[in-house]
This record gives sequence, structure tokens and C-alpha cells, in this order.
Amino acid sequence: QPKTEVNLAILLREIAEDAAFEAQSQNKQIQIGQCENCTVIGDVELLRSAVENVVRNALRYTVENSDVLLTLRCTEQAIITVRDQGPGVPEGELDNLFRPFYRITEARDRQSGGAGLGLAITQRAIAAHQGHVQARNAPDGGLEVEIRLPVLPIAGH
Repeated sequence: QPKTEVNLAILLREIAEDAAFEAQSQNKQIQIGQCENCTVIGDVELLRSAVENVVRNALRYTVENSDVLLTLRCTEQAIITVRDQGPGVPEGELDNLFRPFYRITEARDRQSGGAGLGLAITQRAIAAHQGHVQARNAPDGGLEVEIRLPVLPIAGH
């Protein structure tokens, strides 16, 4: 796959726009919070599907009339977070979220019928970009998935 410079801020906004339409039909919203300019080298389609899977997953579980919040910070890494207002995940199962076909024993997947492949694809795509993805329960409820990717050094730095 061709690797190119990918502007993550633009990519995130495109993903949010695409998902917003779907979200509206379920009385949910996608919000973009802090969104810094950040460029990585990678396969734009692979990165798109990796982030999209996380966003769609968050939309599936966030409660009605709530929003999914996307943020992008740029330090020595690009840090994308996707936060929902759903039920969260039992602590002991957080690491399993990214295993193919893994289903959380609670009703989280039973009601939604997810095949459990989306986050495994995300994990593989991010790893292929020397990145890292992890999930944690947000202190005030909901699940937060954080994707970290190495950034392209800015010329002259």
C-alpha cells in the first residue's frame, strides 16, 4: 500500500462528517473537541477505517441524546481519542476489546449484534503504523479509546 503524508485533522473531520448523518438518525451526535494539526506517514485508507471503526463502535454504545467526542492532540505522537457516553466495559475486559471476535459477556454486544471484528481491524491497522491503541473507562462514565501514532517531524525541528 502506498504510504503518504496524512493530515489527521482533516481525516478526523471527514470521518465525523460521514458518521454524523448516521448518528442523527439515532438521536446521537458527533462532536469534535480539540483538533490540532498533525501529520503522519501512512496508508490513508487503512487509517480511515481504523478510526472509523472506533467511531462507529462508540456511536453504537453511546446512549440516545448524547454525543461521541473526538479529539486530536499533537505532541511527539498524534493522540486521537474517541469517547462515548455508553455503559463502559468491565475493567478486566478492556484489553480483550481488540481481540478478533471477542465479545464482552455483558449485554453490550448482545443488543447490538456487533461481529467484534471492527476493533481488531483497528488494532492491526494502528500496529502496522507503529502505533498503539487502548481503551479505558472514562472517570465520569463511558468508554474512551485512545489511538497513538508516531508523527512526522516538522522540518527544521
